[in-house]
Amino acid sequence: MIEAFFHAWERRLAAVTTDRVVRPFEWGLDWIGRAGEAPGGAGDAPAGAGETLSEWVAQVMADTDAFYTPEPTTEYTLSAADANGDRILSFPSALATPHPNNNTVYCRLVAPTRAATDQPRAAVLVLPQWNSDEGGHVGLCRLLALNGMTALRLSLPYHDRRMPPELHRADYIVSANIARTLQVCRQAVLDARRAIWWLRDQGYERIGILGSSLGSCLSLLTTAHEPLVRAQALNHISPYFADVVWRGLSTEHVRRGLDGHIELDLLRALWRPISPQWFLDRVRDRRTLLVYARYDLTFPVDLSEDLVREFERRSIPHELAVLHCGHYSTGKSPFKFIDGWILTRFLKKALLAA
Repeated sequence: MIEAFFHAWERRLAAVTTDRVVRPFEWGLDWIGRAGEAPGGAGDAPAGAGETLSEWVAQVMADTDAFYTPEPTTEYTLSAADANGDRILSFPSALATPHPNNNTVYCRLVAPTRAATDQPRAAVLVLPQWNSDEGGHVGLCRLLALNGMTALRLSLPYHDRRMPPELHRADYIVSANIARTLQVCRQAVLDARRAIWWLRDQGYERIGILGSSLGSCLSLLTTAHEPLVRAQALNHISPYFADVVWRGLSTEHVRRGLDGHIELDLLRALWRPISPQWFLDRVRDRRTLLVYARYDLTFPVDLSEDLVREFERRSIPHELAVLHCGHYSTGKSPFKFIDGWILTRFLKKALLAA
């Protein structure tokens, strides 16, 4: 009965969004520097496009450090404080896309009003959920700041002010264009690492990362490749990127674009570079919090439980919290307060305790 209630609530909350677009399937070879695919989509793809992309993915997986390591930059700009005391950090993205709006990274800096002198300087990079607007997770950032941690909230690629005029949703980071999804998720990790390097250069001694939904996946990928991350709080979890897109409530329109063009097994193989499953041993030495929602239809619960079991099977240290709500309802009262408290408590303990 409780499950039926939450599932019905989740579907009502998902139905509020009426502007989802089913975009055509594309291999996206133009996104990996391979000639031959016209913008028209699957019908214009050359024979063997799937094999070409599979070969490229195999090369990526052979050296993911190269794939996920940006060139350093010194082109950071920090704005004056606004009425709330927040400042905006901006810098160039390490991956140049065809959309100029998307090639500058924006981060909101929310600092404690009074820093403790008897604790290490700690900061948390915050990666919000897919289609988060500019205000998403700002309240959580203020909660982190109230608990003595600076929060740096990164706007994901193709989100809010990084969105090109042709879009009204962040469709280019998760879509039926296979290679574009890979590269734009990669861009998010490259952006996150540049943001973390800026925090290091400001003198922060302990750095954590917090991600929700899509941001959770991107956070684990960042932690797996960035040694400065001491602790990660992962809010809504799955071992596989493809399975969430294939089965999730929020991505039904993406699935419709994929149907008839690719099978799940191949999609899972092609999206290995953006799937946590392949990087778990690389986070063994970090503090990890895993959070999932018992009645989630967007990150199906069995996938979340699979990831928890994989942590246990590999004896990777972690803490676990299960929310008694769904994916969308995590953002509703009282669950958003419970979730925020769980995430903040973990990061405070991981970053500020002696």
